[in-house]
Amino acid sequence: MSTPNGFPQHSGACVTQSTEGGAVQDLHAKKAGKAAKKEAGGNGVLTFEDPPSVGTSLNETLKLLPDELKANMKIKSVTPRPPRKPRLERAASLDEKSWRRWRRFRTSQESLTDPNETSSSNGSLQEASLSPAVRGRVSPCHQCCQQNSLHSSPDPSETSPMGKSRGGTSDLGKRASEISSAFGGLLRGKAFAGGKPRLSQIMPARPLPPMELNVASHTLRTANRIDSDFMDYRHYSQHKFGRVSSSLSDTRLHGNGMVYDNCSTDSMKSTFSLLTPIRSKDVRSRSYLEGSLLANGALLGAEELSKYFPDRNIGIFVATWNMQGQKELPANLDDFLLPTDPDYAQDMYVIGVQEGCPDRREWEIRLQETLGPHYVMLYSAAHGVLYMSVFIRRDLIWFCSEVEYATVTTRIVSQIKTKGALGICFTFFGTSFLFITSHFTSGDSKVNERKLDYNKTIQALTLPKNVPDTNPYRSSSSDVTTRFDEVFWFGDFNFRLNKDRETVDSILNQNPETDVSKLLAYDQLTSEMSRGSIFKGFQEADIHFRPSYKFDIGKDSYDTTSKQRTPSYTDRVVYRSRYKDDIHAVKYSSCPVIKTSDHRPVFALFRVKVRPGRDNIPLAAGQFDRELYLIGIKRRITRELQKRQEQKDQKSSSVCSVS
Repeated sequence: MSTPNGFPQHSGACVTQSTEGGAVQDLHAKKAGKAAKKEAGGNGVLTFEDPPSVGTSLNETLKLLPDELKANMKIKSVTPRPPRKPRLERAASLDEKSWRRWRRFRTSQESLTDPNETSSSNGSLQEASLSPAVRGRVSPCHQCCQQNSLHSSPDPSETSPMGKSRGGTSDLGKRASEISSAFGGLLRGKAFAGGKPRLSQIMPARPLPPMELNVASHTLRTANRIDSDFMDYRHYSQHKFGRVSSSLSDTRLHGNGMVYDNCSTDSMKSTFSLLTPIRSKDVRSRSYLEGSLLANGALLGAEELSKYFPDRNIGIFVATWNMQGQKELPANLDDFLLPTDPDYAQDMYVIGVQEGCPDRREWEIRLQETLGPHYVMLYSAAHGVLYMSVFIRRDLIWFCSEVEYATVTTRIVSQIKTKGALGICFTFFGTSFLFITSHFTSGDSKVNERKLDYNKTIQALTLPKNVPDTNPYRSSSSDVTTRFDEVFWFGDFNFRLNKDRETVDSILNQNPETDVSKLLAYDQLTSEMSRGSIFKGFQEADIHFRPSYKFDIGKDSYDTTSKQRTPSYTDRVVYRSRYKDDIHAVKYSSCPVIKTSDHRPVFALFRVKVRPGRDNIPLAAGQFDRELYLIGIKRRITRELQKRQEQKDQKSSSVCSVS
């Protein structure tokens, strides 16, 4: 027996359905009746006017039906007609529109009645949770009625983009596909719970790679770490400004604990900017120049230090150069101040000059031009022809104390300031720094005079003045280097090699590059430091460069004049610290490309540990040389524009000549 719309029905099967289900079944019966054009008996195959692929799938489905079901079905054949011309677009009929509206209404009702689902889109992908006991109580009659109702199976033409693009496919072909899907589900014995298919759990083909939990970069200087008293800012801003929704990435970062402790995404989610949020009450109540070492919100405290330096180490560039009083400056200082070996620039640059050029201001402008807009000159001082300039990253100037300096003249006639020392000191966070550049007495055999210059310098430099000592219990009134945490002493110390010129030249010719250990065996400074007669408590990094003195100007050859001076390591950088392993030497080298003097510049790179400090010290309050900064960046952009113009003129002036 068959129903009026051609659906097979079991003998004695339950056909009771809801009112809504019967209406939908009648609606599909009408559509199926319009689709079938002719009936012919004898072959037992039902044929539609859709493409052959639809009929073939239906024939294969019907062949799989049980004998009992085939006996109760009356299947007639229909002579196929030529297919209609394909149309570009197919407008939905009124019956289709009403059926789709009813389908959406039905789905929304199911989602509302299901307590475990929140929306139809989410519920359609969830696996049906029928217990074995409940499945066992479902009667075959009920299963048959559920599977034969077309509204229980999703319409593939609505969900599939390919179904929408096939404009030539008729409505009858789609209904045949639905019938085929319904019969296929019946034969496979799978029921649809509430009109939603049960999908098997999808497992990855291979194990997922492990995820790195630490997302903080070692090279990221500003970690945007939020203060502990601002941790509720995220909830406050959501309540106040209506930022209730959050992206998936934000939820995962905050909920799954994938953010490093020293880096917070709360500051990145600020309503206003990427900066750490500040509440109005904190602006009213906070006051610097007071507070303890670990006070929350202290300018020089531990939390502020961890924001900028999570590892509490800063990079310092220290250089010395005897310019020989030359007026001509090098055309380019990039190789000197910005060597290519380290990947990143340093946080602080300190350059000391002996026998400096006559125009000191021009020298400082050139330094600012080379370092660019990321750096500002914190302080500069001079003692005759001794110059020292301190540059620091512009976002770190707020954590420096007032800068102080002092000078010492080592010559008998104090008016002649070509030999002596210049010292600059300040406190950065809670660590005190002292930088000294010196020019000691020259001469191959005047070792004792150079030691006297050293002793006079450590006794006569009156530093610090107003900035308090960070550890007065370990200080000595007779040695200025004991009154600071980190001390860097650099300059033209004029210590020579105790060997004749021929022997030194032969050693240099044998080891032209880095192996200079044989030369250092004759070095006066290395010998005196090992005895403890000079630079007590100081260290020097290993030397792997050629002697920095004395060259022919503009050439790579050592002194070829009649004096035939012996090449020597006169330009040095030494350091000491109150605490063990606070200073780590990263690089120690010279700059052979600068040839405007008989000395080669010598520089060293350091990693220095910084400790938190107290706010009750005289602060520099962001002071720097603004005029120098503006002139330097203007020179920098002017130089770039000139280079571009020269390249443009060179390309336009090139002429191809044929001989």
